[in-house]
Amino acid sequence: MRAGQNRPISVGFISLGCAKNLVDSQVMAGYLKRGQIALAPSPEAADVILVNTCAFIEPAREEAAEAILSACAYKSEGGCRAVIVAGCMVQRYRERLQEAFPDVDAFLGVDELERVGEIVRQVAAGRHPGVVAAPGEACNLYAPLYPTLLFTGGPFAYLKIAEGCNHRCAYCAIPNIRGRFRSRGADELVEEVRGMVAAGVKEVNLISQDSLLYGADRQDGANLTGLLSRLDALEGEFWLRVLYGYPAGVTDELLALLNSSRHICRYLDLPVQHSHPDILRTMNRGKAVDAIQELPQRLRQAVPGVVLRTTCLVGFPGETDAHFAHLLDYVQQAKFDHLGVFVYSPEEETAAFEMADVPDPEVAASRRDRLMAAQRAIVDERARALVGSADTALLLRRERRAWIARLPRQAPDVDGETHVTGVPPDVRPGMFIPVRVTGGKAYDLKAQAI
Repeated sequence: MRAGQNRPISVGFISLGCAKNLVDSQVMAGYLKRGQIALAPSPEAADVILVNTCAFIEPAREEAAEAILSACAYKSEGGCRAVIVAGCMVQRYRERLQEAFPDVDAFLGVDELERVGEIVRQVAAGRHPGVVAAPGEACNLYAPLYPTLLFTGGPFAYLKIAEGCNHRCAYCAIPNIRGRFRSRGADELVEEVRGMVAAGVKEVNLISQDSLLYGADRQDGANLTGLLSRLDALEGEFWLRVLYGYPAGVTDELLALLNSSRHICRYLDLPVQHSHPDILRTMNRGKAVDAIQELPQRLRQAVPGVVLRTTCLVGFPGETDAHFAHLLDYVQQAKFDHLGVFVYSPEEETAAFEMADVPDPEVAASRRDRLMAAQRAIVDERARALVGSADTALLLRRERRAWIARLPRQAPDVDGETHVTGVPPDVRPGMFIPVRVTGGKAYDLKAQAI
C-alpha cells in the first residue's frame, strides 16, 4: 500500500523477542503518533515496515533475519516503500547488518527510539539514513508518550520499570546491548499504571532485566516493595504481576507484601538457570548458589499458594552428565509450576564464548528434552491437583464454545491459558469472573464458570 498525497505515511510493526522489546515498539509507536505518522493495522498494509529485533541467542537472530528478509522481499514486490530494522540486533552488530541486509533502508539502535519519526519520513521519501545508533553503551531510559497505546492484543499491559542489567552472567550479552541497570522514577510509574487502569487495563505485568533490583541505582530510596505498595493502593479492579527476578534478590519484605496485597498476584518469575554450584559459579551466578538450593521451599512456606516460574540453561560449557543429573533432580524435587528450558548459545563478547568443553548439540538437545519431559509430568500433576479449586479468571477473547482466559497463576504468552465454558452471555473481554478448574490439557487448563 502506498501513501497518497493527502494520507499520512503509515508504519506497520513486526515486534520480535521478549515483552521488553514489545514495550519499545509501543514507545516508538507513541513517537510516530505524536509526529502525525499513522500506525497500520498490519505490516502488509503499511508504507514502511519496522522490524524490532531480538539478538539474545542464535534462534532469536535467525527469526529476526527471516522477518527482515521477508519484509525486504515484500518491498521488492511493491508491497511497501521501505524497511527499517530496529532493536537489539542493530545495537549489537551496527554496521555489520548493512552488509548482511543491503535492502534495508535504515537501522535504528535502542538508544535512538525518539528519532523513529524522523527516520520514517526519510525512508518514505526515498532516502537511506543507514545505521542510526550511537557508539558506546546504551544509556537512555524511555517512558511511553501514550501508556495506553498497547500492542498486547488484550486487556493487559507490560510496564517496563527499568532498563539494562548489572549482572554479568557468563553466557549473556544483554549488558553489552542494553547497558547498565537504570530504573524509572516511581512517581512516573504510578501515574502510568493509574492511567492504564482508568482506561480499562486489567492486568499490569512489571518487567525489566531484573525487576527485584528496581531502585538500587537511584538516590531517592526507591525499591520494588515500595513501588508495589503504591501500585497496590490504587483504586480499581486489576492484577499486578512481577516478572523476571534474580533468585538472590527475593526479600522478606516482598514476600510479606505478596501475602497482604489486594492486587498483586502471588506469582514470582525467578530464573535459576542451573542448580549445580560448579556450573552456577562458571556462569558467574555465584550469588545465586545459596539462594537457589532452598528457594522453592522458602517461598512456598512464606507465601502459601505462590506460583513459581523459572528457566534453566542446559549444555553450558563444562556441564557433565553428573551436573545435568543434579539439575534434573532439582527440578523434579522443586516442582516449579512453570519452567522453560534453553540450550546454550555461544555469544560473542561474553565470558563463556571462549570456554572449552561445550557439550555436543545433540547432547544438549537431549538434556533439554529430558528436562521438559520431567516438567510436563509436574504440570500434569499440578493440573490434577487443581481440579475442583475455585479461582478468578480474566476473560481475554471468545473462541467457539469457550472463552480464553487467564488465571492469576498464568503469565501472558508463557504459561498457557484457561479455556472456560458456561460463561454468561453478557460478559466481555477484560471482565473477571469466578471459575472452578475442571482439568488440564497440555499446558492449558479447563474451567467452568461459577
